[in-house]
Parts: sequence; structure tokens; C-alpha cells
Amino acid sequence: MITEAPSTHDAQDDARNNNILIWVNGTLVHRDDAKISVYDSGFMLGDGMWEGMRLYDGIWAFFDEHMDRLFTSLKSVSLDPGLTRDAIKTLLNETAAANGMTTDAHCRLMITRGRKAKPFQHPKLSRYGPTVVAIIEHSKPSETVQTQGIRLASVPQVRGLPTSQDPKFNSHSKLNCVIACLQAEQAGADEALMLDPHGFVNTTNACNFFIVRKGEVWTSTGDYCMNGVTRQKVVDLCRANDIPLLEKNFSLYEAYGADEAFLTGTFGAQTPVAEIDGKSIGDGTYPVMMRIRELYKSLVREHVKSLIG
Repeated sequence: MITEAPSTHDAQDDARNNNILIWVNGTLVHRDDAKISVYDSGFMLGDGMWEGMRLYDGIWAFFDEHMDRLFTSLKSVSLDPGLTRDAIKTLLNETAAANGMTTDAHCRLMITRGRKAKPFQHPKLSRYGPTVVAIIEHSKPSETVQTQGIRLASVPQVRGLPTSQDPKFNSHSKLNCVIACLQAEQAGADEALMLDPHGFVNTTNACNFFIVRKGEVWTSTGDYCMNGVTRQKVVDLCRANDIPLLEKNFSLYEAYGADEAFLTGTFGAQTPVAEIDGKSIGDGTYPVMMRIRELYKSLVREHVKSLIG
């Protein structure tokens, strides 16, 4: 019997997800009927951008920050979504409402350059407007992963230079991260710890990465990592609550010797790391991360409260 390894995006089973409605180009359809063309540029080439967001008490947390990242990415690749920010919020709310979702829901919004006239690369062949899909699922992070953490393996696949494909893009072209994840699994770990082009610790294949050393929280410079909304919230929370925070280059040597390590992402918020390359991190407790987790929960509550009024 094959036991599935945990990941940072493990969620508790929820049978309601078997019958969700998905937004596809302006129409809500059952998940079994949610389809796009095989000529779609996102399917053919990974030509598109996506955004992950969580719903708390009817509010899409930090929606403006997520839209800042999405629209900057779309502009960078000259992809007109044909939608305003308000229109995106409306379609997300309509999709959530159609599924009876008010909280503990996670969205993956995907925007591609759309259907192509011919199965070739040139963007001018995408002549029919963008493809917009919103998948929202009932989703609570796995309690096991949130308490016991995951195992990382450092891998040969690196986070690239901005001149190859800027790591700040949440693009559909995620093959480099998929390869990294495969390399980690083949090394017996759950997910990959990726280095930057200079050999410094950067991110995992799916999340941003932090360590704690002698009370200081360290994360990468941000030059080669996802422009994570949750990452920035953690950085801001540390600075606002007198938790020493350094954005700097550091090596695997320093990561192995950390007192704690954890990941940040919209889905899991803060996820502990139990080991890296087979080496246990700290003593298995996460006091600094737990403090940050509580601060983050409070931040989300206040954010939601301020928008509900």
C-alpha cells in the first residue's frame, strides 16, 4: 500500500467539493462540466497567471494585495484580463454564494491569454479573448501538517533569474517547481527547498521559507521568490511586534542549524518544517512561529472586521 506524503496544501476531506460549481468565462458549471479548449494558451503553453485567495466570514482576505500582484503580473506579460478588480471580486462572491461558502474556502483564480487559432506559440494567435476560471473549494488545512510539519529536501532545481522567468510571477508555467517537487519526493521528502542562482536558500516549490535563529526570524532577500502576500504580512507583523526580522542571504548551513523553520502561504498561513535533508530542525517546538501564527490570525480577524463594518 502506497502512503501519500503530506504537502503544504493538504486539506481536510470535504465531500461538498464533489459538487461545487466553477466559474468558467462567465458561467457557473458543475465541476464535472468545467472545461476549456485544448487550444487554450494556458493549456498549451502555460501562458497565464493565477492567484490564490482565502475566504473568511464572507471576506476575501487581503484582496487588494492579491490584485496588486495579479494585475502587475498580467501587465508584465501584456495580458488584458477584460475585467476590473471590482468585477473579479463580484465573480468570486457570486461563485462562493452559489456554493454556499462563507468561510474556510480557498480560491484559485486563473486567467490565460485564451483560445488560440492554431496550436503554436505566438501570442497573436490568441484571438478570442482571455479565459477566466475561478475554482473555490471548501478547504481547511490539514491539522496533522499544521502541527507536525513537513520534511524538505534541498534540490538541484533553482529559482531562476528575472531574465529567464521572473520568480515573482504566479504564472501557469510552474514546471520548474514541479521538477523541484519531484526531486524532493525522489529524495524521500515531502516538498522541495529551492536555492537561488547563487546557492542561497530561497523558497520551497510552493511556499516562502523562514527560519528562526536565536530569536531572530530570517527569510530570503525576496529577489528570487514569489511576491507572497502572506510572506509580506509576516515580515510586517514581525517588525510591528518587536520580533527581529532579517531579509538576507543565508545558506543551507544556517538553515540546518536553525531553532525553527516554517513556510508561509495563503492556504496554510504558517506551516512548520520538521526536517531538512533528513536533519531535524530544532527540538520540534515552534514558539516563535506560534506567536507569529497568533498575530496573523488576529490580523485577519481585524482585517475582516474592518471590512464587514
